[in-house]
Amino acid sequence: MKVNNLNKYKIAFLLATAVVGTSCKKDGNPNNLPDVDASSYAGKIDGYASSDEVYPNNLVAYWSFEDNSNEQKTSSTPTATANASFIAGVKGKALKLTAGYVYFAKQFDAFKSDALKNFTISSWVQIANNGSKKTMLMTIARPNTFLGSLDFRLNTNSTSTTFLGIGPRFTTLGGGSQDNLNANLSPAFGATVWTHLVLTYNGATGIFKVWADGKDVGSYNSRGTGNNVFKSYEPGEFIIGAHYNNIPGKEIVGSAADFVAMTGSVDELRIYNTVLQDASIKALYNLGRAGK
Repeated sequence: MKVNNLNKYKIAFLLATAVVGTSCKKDGNPNNLPDVDASSYAGKIDGYASSDEVYPNNLVAYWSFEDNSNEQKTSSTPTATANASFIAGVKGKALKLTAGYVYFAKQFDAFKSDALKNFTISSWVQIANNGSKKTMLMTIARPNTFLGSLDFRLNTNSTSTTFLGIGPRFTTLGGGSQDNLNANLSPAFGATVWTHLVLTYNGATGIFKVWADGKDVGSYNSRGTGNNVFKSYEPGEFIIGAHYNNIPGKEIVGSAADFVAMTGSVDELRIYNTVLQDASIKALYNLGRAGK
């Protein structure tokens, strides 16, 4: 069959268009990644199904307060408790203290000097200011010593109904003290309000942060390195809801009576041996709000 010049040009144009169209077609999956199953993410918050999925390999101590005050990682039972009961919490049950505490007269291996260089401490709290005394949320206490290795202090001595002072401190390698404070930002709080409080500390950088309800609220994050880094001294003990002075028979003669045994509630106390990423701290907050 004879093809005239016009038809030749038409055929050439069509072939060229087909080639260009094929070569310009965009590949939507250039790395050949597997398809994502949307059902795998159903019901998850920030990628997690529950708080238990957040850094599980770095969780070194955990109190769930499911009708007892045992530490779950080691199955350790308290040496003594006072004025403690259990109520509905953020996730399951929670510890309610009425001028009470939970006391462990032992040093957890996870809190020894060589084991705890960095940390994240996460807890849910219900508490109101009392207008006279501070409250110790938890402390890695040093026997016969007023200042613990790490004191998670709440400045409930205020009469304010709108500002909760969060004032944690730690003892340094050089024997001094470093602290932080939420000088400007306060979370919502109260005797019936669950507030999420978090401390993080990076021993390599000396950064000591205070978080409340998913926000960094601390004002003095950089605490220095060298002799200013945190040290978990030995021997040590562990207390929830009280200062060492508040434990009968443990009073330190001549020391200040700044603290009162806690009146309030605590839930989901978690201690990690690493600094959680900001997104994971916010995830713990969002998961807790959802009861997960």
